[in-house]
Amino acid sequence: MEITCIACPLGCAIKVTLEGGKVVDIQGATCKRGEEYAKLECLSPKRMVTSTVTLIGSPLRRLPIKTEHPIPKSKVMDVARALLGVEINAPVSIGDIVAENICDTGVNMVATRHALAISTKNEAIN
Repeated sequence: MEITCIACPLGCAIKVTLEGGKVVDIQGATCKRGEEYAKLECLSPKRMVTSTVTLIGSPLRRLPIKTEHPIPKSKVMDVARALLGVEINAPVSIGDIVAENICDTGVNMVATRHALAISTKNEAIN
């Protein structure tokens, strides 16, 4: 399997040889981080997920969110579907949990932006 490493800016072209579901050889990595990235990418790929959810009671209509940690690549579409229709009320702070243990990954979805609430007098409040 050939991959382009994203562990550092070099973007090494790495060739990984697998036998019986195990890595037996890695060629082309110029650092240990690249070797580890290639190994994980072949055996257990993970991705960060970023998205938005509906924000209620704020001048912002959408709240940007992300996973706290990478999740298995096979769960990315499940997470995207689970976020459809999710609504959160303002105010929100960066790091607030929007969805706990999303799709049984053990990873929370968190806010990546502050969002003030609007009072009934149309004034921003915390």
